[in-house]
Amino acid sequence: MKKTGTQRSGKKNIIDLKLILRTLQYRNYRLFFIGQGLSLIGTWIQRIALSWLVYRMTGSAFFLGLVGFSSQLPSFLLSPFAGALADRLNKYRLIIITQAVAMLQAFILAWAVLTHSIAVWSIIVLSILLGFINAFDIPVRQSFVVELIGRREDLGNAIALNSAMFNVARLLGPGLAGIMINSVGEGVCFLINAISFIAVLISLFLMKIPYHKIKQKTGNILHEIKDGLRYAYHFEPIRYILIFLSIMSLVGMSYVVLMPVYVKELLHSGPEIFGILMSSSGIGALLGAIYLASRKSVLGLGKKITYSAAIMGGGLILLSQVHVLWVAMIMLFIIGLGMMVQMASSNTVLQTIVSDEKRGRVMSFYTMAFMGTAPFGSLMAGSLAGKLGAPSALILGGAACILSAIWFLKKLPVLRKKVRPIYVEKGILPQVASGIGTASNLTRPPEM
Repeated sequence: MKKTGTQRSGKKNIIDLKLILRTLQYRNYRLFFIGQGLSLIGTWIQRIALSWLVYRMTGSAFFLGLVGFSSQLPSFLLSPFAGALADRLNKYRLIIITQAVAMLQAFILAWAVLTHSIAVWSIIVLSILLGFINAFDIPVRQSFVVELIGRREDLGNAIALNSAMFNVARLLGPGLAGIMINSVGEGVCFLINAISFIAVLISLFLMKIPYHKIKQKTGNILHEIKDGLRYAYHFEPIRYILIFLSIMSLVGMSYVVLMPVYVKELLHSGPEIFGILMSSSGIGALLGAIYLASRKSVLGLGKKITYSAAIMGGGLILLSQVHVLWVAMIMLFIIGLGMMVQMASSNTVLQTIVSDEKRGRVMSFYTMAFMGTAPFGSLMAGSLAGKLGAPSALILGGAACILSAIWFLKKLPVLRKKVRPIYVEKGILPQVASGIGTASNLTRPPEM
């Protein structure tokens, strides 16, 4: 009996869903996914509530930038040390410690707001503390994912699902925060975030992590950092990806800092609309992550990194000219989509080409590139918005994103040539590994 088009389509959709969710077959990763997903919703609720609290207290775009700067600067300064420690110590124990301390920070922030003892200086101090925590947590968590899956070829899917999880939280958190700020206030938002860390701690304690004897290193940690820097700098694919990501974080991703100003001055609205707009960006990012999770191969991600950055830049420029809510939602959807594909694709390529003994250090440089330059971008965006207005700051950031994408596109041929032998050697891609015997028939390197 001949199958109808609908039947064939239905079967394809089932197969695609299994492909997208394939990394959830691993128990440890599944626990990690659930615990982190619940905790990240609380994180986004706190992030939105904190931005609104600062702007409500000060009415200043500069202070919004300053708080963003304070929370992200430690990542720039300390991530290399965190990466070196990740290569020396037990990542599982380090994550438990960082998550517990982050929970304590959220409880302190909630207490200060609920007892009406909060001030701008205390927000800055607590933001710096959170920055210290994230400086260690993010590179360790990024390099820990590889220990939660059974097959190395599933790493790209694990990273994409992480991004999807992050953006489901990004979709739900801002909308919930917008409602809660009006109904119960910012203090309860911070309290909910603190409680949400219990979920991730429970998931970590339930994991069964195989024992891996870590080779003891007694050398100077500064020497190890220098060795990691030398490795990242002299290997062009890592160097160019990190440079590009740094530029995007500096000039593009700081748009979040300007959103309270944009909502209040251009759309003449309140926290509910702020939450809706941030959720629109989250929907775009979520779809971008799902798209990456559905891919069977990392081939072609180089172009995706380039085009998604240009799309994000164009979205920022168009957003600067928008004064209608539904159009702004579309623009933020596009921005979120471009940002996620660029960031997650960069992460996937880095994780698949880096040597295991240097993974922690390289991922700490990734954290520096992604989060470490963001504080300077936040400060710069806040200052530009204060002097030129939020629309002009968005235009400048978008134009810089597009110019950077053009630069990276010109570097792709070099990156493809360097990456191909690594993919063949590691056997990360079955179709590349199986083609070793016929490699001489290739007329050009496979697309990165």
